[in-house]
Amino acid sequence: MTGAMTHKLPKPSVEDSDPKELAAEILKCLRYRVGKDATVATPYDWLAASIKVVRDRVIEHWIESTKDAYTDSAKRVYYLSLEFLIGRLMRDAFSNLGMLDAMRKALSTLDVDIDVIAALEPDAALGNGGLGRLAACFMESMATVDIPAHGYGIRYVNGMFRQEISDGWQVELPETWLDHGNPWEFERRERSFEIGYGGTVESVTSKDGRLERHVWKPNDHVLAVAYDTPVVGWRGNRVNTLRLWSGMPVDPILLDRFNAGDHIGALAESNMADSLSRVLYPADSHQAGRELRLKQEYFFSSASLQDILQRHISQYGELESLPDKAAIHMNDTHPAVAVPELMRLLLDVHGMDFDTAWDITKRTFAYTNHTLLPEALESWPVPLIERLLPRHMQIIYAINAEVLLEARISQAFDEDGIRRISLIQEDGERRVRMGNLAFVGSHSINGVSALHTELMKDTVFADLHRLYPERINNKTNGITPRRWLMQCNPGLTNLIGETIGTGFKDDITKINDIDKFAGDAAFREKFSAVKRENKVRLSNLVGERLGIKIDPSALFDVQIKRIHEYKRQLLNIIEAVALYDQIRSHPERDWLPRVKLFGGKAAPSYTNAKLIIKLINDVAKVVNRDPAVRGLLKIAFIPNYNVSVAEVMMPAADLSEQISTAGMEASGTGNMKFALNGALTIGTLDGANVEIKEQVGDENIVIFGLTAEEVASRRSDGYNPRAIIEGSPELSQALSSISSGVFSPDDPDRYRDLIGGLYEHDWFMVAADFDAYMAAQRRVDELWRDTPLWAEKAIHNVARMAWFSSDRTIRQYAQEIWGVPVN
Repeated sequence: MTGAMTHKLPKPSVEDSDPKELAAEILKCLRYRVGKDATVATPYDWLAASIKVVRDRVIEHWIESTKDAYTDSAKRVYYLSLEFLIGRLMRDAFSNLGMLDAMRKALSTLDVDIDVIAALEPDAALGNGGLGRLAACFMESMATVDIPAHGYGIRYVNGMFRQEISDGWQVELPETWLDHGNPWEFERRERSFEIGYGGTVESVTSKDGRLERHVWKPNDHVLAVAYDTPVVGWRGNRVNTLRLWSGMPVDPILLDRFNAGDHIGALAESNMADSLSRVLYPADSHQAGRELRLKQEYFFSSASLQDILQRHISQYGELESLPDKAAIHMNDTHPAVAVPELMRLLLDVHGMDFDTAWDITKRTFAYTNHTLLPEALESWPVPLIERLLPRHMQIIYAINAEVLLEARISQAFDEDGIRRISLIQEDGERRVRMGNLAFVGSHSINGVSALHTELMKDTVFADLHRLYPERINNKTNGITPRRWLMQCNPGLTNLIGETIGTGFKDDITKINDIDKFAGDAAFREKFSAVKRENKVRLSNLVGERLGIKIDPSALFDVQIKRIHEYKRQLLNIIEAVALYDQIRSHPERDWLPRVKLFGGKAAPSYTNAKLIIKLINDVAKVVNRDPAVRGLLKIAFIPNYNVSVAEVMMPAADLSEQISTAGMEASGTGNMKFALNGALTIGTLDGANVEIKEQVGDENIVIFGLTAEEVASRRSDGYNPRAIIEGSPELSQALSSISSGVFSPDDPDRYRDLIGGLYEHDWFMVAADFDAYMAAQRRVDELWRDTPLWAEKAIHNVARMAWFSSDRTIRQYAQEIWGVPVN
């Protein structure tokens, strides 16, 4: 390493920025780079000028960080993810550079409110939920702990759809986040790579008939063009790069077709290229959608690998040292096609033999598994891959032969075991198992919570774990405290700083020092006042968007996440119906005011998930208008849940709903964000809930329901949900009300099949856990009645969440998987 001998220039300092000088810079930027005079500037103009002024400082750090990595010959991390849910970047960059207060003051002298213009910045539509937000947290933490890193993904023009609610139904509309441009990104037209599809594979032989190499000759070609966004670490310690690929045609128009009168056909290549970076997760309910998704996954994987290899060769002149200088990490199975693609590049382009290429591939790649759901462990029909990626299918067969031979030599597997290990699923339609491909092509496979990792060893990868017992390890997820405490909850951040000092901003483990103030009445009062302010802000948002008035004094009970049957929003709303019935039936009881808030998107083709959204809105319409409830229960579904909405809801929540069917949630990160902001968790022993319970203490979390082992046992022993429903008066009454049309008088049969399914199979154990869930909610009521005790428990949650920082997670990845040094 040459780094020890290198004299590094100090990175530019920005924390002492003078507001007067910044104001002058903003005006200059407004005039000469935005082209506006202050007298006619729109709020968008002020936003653009403010970002560009700070972006100039970011660029200085960015260039220095890049130079340092080259000078030190540092090992780089390359993080491949189909999603990066980065949210708004302005406040993130301003805060991490220590410029937020100075910019606020500078803009104030110009009669501009920074909060108003910050709200105009769109959420980048580059992700859907936890997977993409985790990737964003990881990128920020890698910069914070000083790891040279690139994130690689797709620059979706419309990304995940914008969700509107029409008559209670989800409506999907294009997310036009790039309408006003993106002042954070830099187009790198010189970093363009050609991506091929289809065609044929030819064998090249020597004069004596020996096979020398294969040549893939694709029929279709597109260009992947790089767009770079700087990712700023805390204190500007390092600025890394998020490189997103945009599809462009090799030829923007086929003139021969156009001149022949085929005006639509002349744009065929342009349309194909455009579709690759248009929408995140095209609907896979039809063949065209599935094909486009595979094309997208190969598009960004191939472009990223070509970029990585080009960078490595330009610096080192060879590829044998790739595993020593590059750690390529696959975030879930979406980039798994990168395994045969790296093999193709090493074999066919760079002339390596199979054994050398396979050794380099395995030592370079690592893979994070995020789910045990079979439908999320992608698999692709063999004919589809053979048609789109014929050379890759050959390589997959060759890899499979290598793995299966190894398994047979071990003599540890019967024929069924061999079939489960195979990369090719043989029963029914022959499909390539992308999870197995990612596993065998990586030296490390990690789960994202302790429970998930153990289940992974026992279920989806049990046989591969027996074959390669050293590969699976656990790295429990984390969240960045900069975004999810300091930026989204400045009131609590300031209170903590006033109480224990500001050292926790640089070392989040110091936040534990507020634990001893949980019993301090004065601190509890201040803490509760901050929570009240956050609840008022959320109440205003609900009022503005939905016209629903909610009381900030009520218990705010929040479930915000992707809508899925295993996450059990259905359990939540059924319990709300049961509570509604109880309030009406027993008005004499001392009911607590409660507001149940939901948010999240359903996949466009996921019928039951969309029906659950409709049910939530139908129940809300009835409950919110019923005078018999006396305002004691309010229900609201907040549309178009995204990072910016989460930044309002997380600090305001009193109760965090983490109620997935045990054994089905890999980790979760929303559970961590809620707890860090002072919410108590009601949840099952699933995912990271298990570790949250260990950290915050049994007395500061409300756990209910079946364990993962009990769920598996019920499923295998012949679970009878009908008997459970008929034995539970509250559940039976609630389901009867829903299925009979009480909440859908316009269509009494709307929910008949949804509810009927609970009687017949109930795979997600809604009936099995209902009574325990309802009892847990009544325990929550009792805790809420004791205001000082509730505040004490909430403070303990905040104080004991430092372990769930993504800085800790990234340090573990770096030390135990990637082999890179960290600060």
